[in-house]
Amino acid sequence: MILCCGEALIDMLPRTTTAGEPAFAPHAGGAVFNTAIALGRLGAPSGYFGGLSDDLFGQLLTETLDASRVDSALAPRAARPTTLAFVTLTDGHAKYAFYDENTAGRMLTKADLPDTSACAALFFGGISLVSEPAADAYAALCAREAGQRPIMIDPNIRPGFITDEPRYRARLNAMLGAADIVKISDEDMAWLGTTPETLIAGGTALVLITRGAEGVDAHNAAGQIRVPAHKATVVDTVGAGDTFNAGLLAGLWRAGQLDRDLLRATPLDALRPAIDLGARAAAVTVSRAGANPPWDTEL
Repeated sequence: MILCCGEALIDMLPRTTTAGEPAFAPHAGGAVFNTAIALGRLGAPSGYFGGLSDDLFGQLLTETLDASRVDSALAPRAARPTTLAFVTLTDGHAKYAFYDENTAGRMLTKADLPDTSACAALFFGGISLVSEPAADAYAALCAREAGQRPIMIDPNIRPGFITDEPRYRARLNAMLGAADIVKISDEDMAWLGTTPETLIAGGTALVLITRGAEGVDAHNAAGQIRVPAHKATVVDTVGAGDTFNAGLLAGLWRAGQLDRDLLRATPLDALRPAIDLGARAAAVTVSRAGANPPWDTEL
């Protein structure tokens, strides 16, 4: 099982009722949640770990995971509310109001860390790495598993969410130092003050930089390659990066390459099919509204 560790939340999206009144519609979401969903739909053995509520929104998240073949048995349930993100649009630009205090996801602690003996790999990322105590719990899990099984991280840094920058930088740098695979943007690298070469020198086996319509740059200790993007009519880019992460992991799993030693020994060209699967899956996601990753039958 590939265990996706991080946030699951409810996006409250703006709508208008039949009476013309403003309203919000609940949709399951969260970057790590989306990656778990995409993995399950692509036929990989997907698992989700994060704090889930036993309220009605927590039930919606669990049902959504189940419907996409994602195992959530390792996710602790709590009698706390689900994180809500209310979305408002101004001239097409989204603004978020988060309600995250004392939620099931936010209050995850080190005492909740699961038995990962059945896990082939772990994935971390998103805003779950920002807010304590959950962020410290994920960092502790990453440190515990480092060197035991492949770890992938997509930091997906959102500076507006960060309230304690020194603490966040220290946590994220430590986790990146334990990662075997890092998917990162130019903006994230600039914020961190790092490069693919620096990450690889620190022990990362594979660094991926997604560049939209230009494709994906893949780096390892031997060099780099570019894997082209697949053409798509873009509706929106919500969930595209999350889907790419899932496609890459699913491709590595299918090829038997999801192994720490193999990741370091395999030439980049031999990893190209897995990277391409991520690009193909992401192209489907951007062609339709919202984070709606493809099923394996669609590819």
